[in-house]
Amino acid sequence: MKLVFATHNPNKFREIKSLVPKHIELLSLSDINCNEDIEETGDTIDENAMIKADYVRNHYGYDCFADDTGLEVHSLAGAPGVYSARYAGDEKNDEANIEKLLEQLKKRDDRTARFKTVIALNLKGNQNLFTGICEGEILEEKTGTKGFGYDPIFLPNGFESSFAEMELTEKSKISHRGIAFRELMEYLSK
Repeated sequence: MKLVFATHNPNKFREIKSLVPKHIELLSLSDINCNEDIEETGDTIDENAMIKADYVRNHYGYDCFADDTGLEVHSLAGAPGVYSARYAGDEKNDEANIEKLLEQLKKRDDRTARFKTVIALNLKGNQNLFTGICEGEILEEKTGTKGFGYDPIFLPNGFESSFAEMELTEKSKISHRGIAFRELMEYLSK
């Protein structure tokens, strides 16, 4: 089975590819010559995932899944949420996003947060959603060099290491994206 993962983010693609069973040939947007940036115009994480999956299916004809992820900080009423990648501007700069978030949390005691990933699968024209959530808290400073995005400042509940300090295999077992992806794989194996 060929399945496109609708992302231009090489870190996300690598993370998911490591979890894909051998009977699924995972293709990237580059593999199908989709070089355009699919605009995420939805008001929710769910909508953005659906927009991307539908775009690939409608324009390229491939079965596809797409994800959208948001970091939801309790004391910021769920922000950055759907705007996580562009929190500090349209450049999608991880460092700037982290700096802005840490600055906003400086005088707040409540640092609880959660990562939420929604994967939209468009398979033969039918769409299904799979959700993964990882609860944790925002650290006061960056730790670790692995991962991407907010990983250096996110400490998952029950762990002493940030996502950026974890090996990919360990992170994938507990991460929001790993949880949603396992739900997707379970669905595809039926």
